[in-house]
Amino acid sequence: MRKQRKRLSNSEAILLGLNPKPQDKKGENTRYMITGEQFKKIKEHRRNLSTLKNEVKSETKANDYESKPFVLSAFSNEGKMMGIDDYCDTYNLVRKDISSWKLITHTGTPYYNIVFKENKEDLSSIVDTDFIEDIAKKHIKPVELKQQFKFIDSSQIDRIVYTDVHIGMSTDKVGTALYASPWNKEQLMLRMEEMCEYTIARQNGQTLHIDELGDLLDGWDGYTTRGGHKLPQNMTNKEAFDAAIEFKLKMIDYLIPYYSKIVCNNICNDNHAGDFGYIANQTFKFIIEQKYLGSVEVTNHIKFINHYNIGKHGIVITHGKDNKSLKFGFKPHLDPKQIEKIDQYLKQYGVYKFDFIEFGKGDSHQLLLDYSTSDDFDYFNFHAFSPSSEWVQTNFKKGVSGFIHISMSKESNIKIVTPYFFN
Repeated sequence: MRKQRKRLSNSEAILLGLNPKPQDKKGENTRYMITGEQFKKIKEHRRNLSTLKNEVKSETKANDYESKPFVLSAFSNEGKMMGIDDYCDTYNLVRKDISSWKLITHTGTPYYNIVFKENKEDLSSIVDTDFIEDIAKKHIKPVELKQQFKFIDSSQIDRIVYTDVHIGMSTDKVGTALYASPWNKEQLMLRMEEMCEYTIARQNGQTLHIDELGDLLDGWDGYTTRGGHKLPQNMTNKEAFDAAIEFKLKMIDYLIPYYSKIVCNNICNDNHAGDFGYIANQTFKFIIEQKYLGSVEVTNHIKFINHYNIGKHGIVITHGKDNKSLKFGFKPHLDPKQIEKIDQYLKQYGVYKFDFIEFGKGDSHQLLLDYSTSDDFDYFNFHAFSPSSEWVQTNFKKGVSGFIHISMSKESNIKIVTPYFFN
């Protein structure tokens, strides 16, 4: 049966056997994917509830949930007070998803005030699967791959690193930006072609690694997916999503004739794009790996810090801020605290077994390549692919944007790092 997206209160979600979720960034009830029959049940429940609206009222908030007039009684059918386990069994709540609870007895009907664990896996409330399927069908077309790559030294690897694309960001929302520069789909695609042309012109190896370090999209519904503050944007969610997919697909289409293998590493734990960026990158992965079977490999990283290796090189990548809090943010300049954090990661995951280690991050929109503060690893800040936002231009300076091209030997520390700047 076809499902539809509907906003439900916490009590309505519980009534349907669903796990309640926090309100969205605008303070509105969360959308759930439900059937037509389920929605009929909700409409009937709302009609019945209207007669009770002024009689029963919750006085407590949990997890920023809005106070609701409808509660689930903690009294059993036998008139006894239920424990939390019996309460969950009675109302079909998933016990393991509850992080804390409190029995409320000062109202007319006793009930449990429950806080559910944050569910990072459920992305259906953000973009429905039908829309993703439509985008996939739009872009998947049979291709006959005619490769033109040169037979050059297989010990050499090419890399391009870009970050902070911020698709959908408005750089001059009200026409008062000091250094206004357009940032729309047309400019996005022009910069993508410029990056591809530069990469092909400087090709040294048969394999290309492409690292995207987060904030692919500027936000969701005009807000960051993490912090909840308002953002000036010039695209709808669907327009931004479609632009992100086209940007990534056309980039591979442009480059694949020249390389026998392309490996993509995408950071999906950041402070702007969050789950929206993950969905976009998963859609890209589904399409491109089907389109170029065996020639393109995509890994979408959902941890804050991740790594992979190229021969004797350990490549550690992160956005710089995570999707939940600021406490793990990495600064542009390396300091003893950050060295300790990185050192713990390198030890925990055995990255020190590689002879040469590079730690790369985005977020700061600054280009700083530090080879000397740490004796154990290089610390790279990569500049943004997008122009500076209006806020950055007003409060700081115009800034620079671009990407990094790297040619490296798999077995030695010979590495040519070349910054590229867009005009």
